[in-house]
Amino acid sequence: MASKAQLKAAEKWAEKNKDKRKVITYRSYTKKFINELADEKDLDKIIEMVNLRKQSMQKGD
Repeated sequence: MASKAQLKAAEKWAEKNKDKRKVITYRSYTKKFINELADEKDLDKIIEMVNLRKQSMQKGD
């Protein structure tokens, strides 16, 4: 169990780093979905979405 000081420090970090925490959370959800829940159709759609995103990022360079 975490001490009060650790809990307070974690809460302070989370408040100060909202965007970073959001990225970490979504990345975790994505990995869990891909590894535990997605079927073949879902994986095909994810691959398509990733490829489109990569293409749009390259055009922005």
